[in-house]
Amino acid sequence: MSTQENPQDGKFQRRAVQVKDAQHKVMAYAELLEPEEVPLSASCGRYLAEPVVAPHPFPAFNRSGMDGYALIASDTAACGNGQQVWLKVIDNIPCGAVPSVSLTPGTAARIMTGAQVPEGADTVAMIEVTEVKEEGGISYVGLRKPQQAAKNITPEGFEVREGDEVLPAGRLITPGEIAALAAFGVHTVKVGRRPKVAVIATGSELLEVDEPLVPGKIRNSNSPMLEALVREAGGEPVMLGAVTDNLDLARSKVQMALESYDLVITTGGVSVGDYDIMGDLVRENSGEMLFNKVAMRPGSVTTAAVRGGKLLLALSGNPGACFVGFHLFARPVIARMQGAAQPFLPEWTAVLGADYTKVNNFTRFVRARLEIEDGRLCAYPARIDESSVMVTIKDSDCLVIVPPEMRGVAAGTKVSVLKLPGVR
Repeated sequence: MSTQENPQDGKFQRRAVQVKDAQHKVMAYAELLEPEEVPLSASCGRYLAEPVVAPHPFPAFNRSGMDGYALIASDTAACGNGQQVWLKVIDNIPCGAVPSVSLTPGTAARIMTGAQVPEGADTVAMIEVTEVKEEGGISYVGLRKPQQAAKNITPEGFEVREGDEVLPAGRLITPGEIAALAAFGVHTVKVGRRPKVAVIATGSELLEVDEPLVPGKIRNSNSPMLEALVREAGGEPVMLGAVTDNLDLARSKVQMALESYDLVITTGGVSVGDYDIMGDLVRENSGEMLFNKVAMRPGSVTTAAVRGGKLLLALSGNPGACFVGFHLFARPVIARMQGAAQPFLPEWTAVLGADYTKVNNFTRFVRARLEIEDGRLCAYPARIDESSVMVTIKDSDCLVIVPPEMRGVAAGTKVSVLKLPGVR
């Protein structure tokens, strides 16, 4: 990605780094946290800390796929042309029972869906194609059509063989993984620990959500948004409130957070204004600054530093930029700390549903919504895409990537999109 903007800002000596480079820098400090064991019922949304290997085949026995009769297919070879074959019923096998006898030629067993197929049987005839009769206290099942071998039987190990890897380490546990773990008797699961993420907002203009609006002030919407985003990413948010534009106060609170928690995220105070204290704090010689400008819009002032081995991510105070910065940098760090095999947002290809006319020298990440139209995945850019705009966040389920060499993008153009988590 090229950058034609002035690469260096005077006040903070900012030099823009590319998004991929910035991500690489922060991920180097996304230290994998120690694993912990949790009950299976509490594992959904966590990341597996170790692979799960099948202790037995699945299914563990030849399983009937129908209510009907287990039998030997060759016994029905004489069926047809009006000839009927009668087989002696020697067993009744409900689901969960073990067959009491093996089948021999001329015999059959009544069987239920999911029950274990008896030894000797090689097919199950569905009940709808059979007839029954009793003679001398003995039950017989009749068939008029030949039956195929291996029909309506799920063989032992059909899904998973003993010793196969069922789930790899780093896999996000969802309801499907829960089912697989339960099927193999995994009742406690080793998962990556959830990182404790401190969230701090800065700005003398901020009001709490429950405070009445007064002239010149705004309610702090970024902190509740970040709290929800951290939870969605699998972290445990620790809300440390807002601090006024006071460098000493901010320094003290950030230092306490770095000493107490796994990751610290701040919002606000990273621009170049007189009261943008986070920019000043990060420049202090108490640690390593990774970057303080990224070649992206919105959120070019996104800043990252390391203090005492802990990562500090300073996001923009503008809601749109804060939202984008979190997904590009904070979310993958939180995921990697839990051992996620795929920490970054999935990248898809879509067709732009409407013209996008903004021209930038930095790569732009445009909030957008996805629609399926005529079998195509279409992305519609938000009507208002300014960094400071908050309301379009709720209507977005992807970020359209617009590189600087695309001087505006026409509707119908194929574009890359980052799929945001959640279902809308």
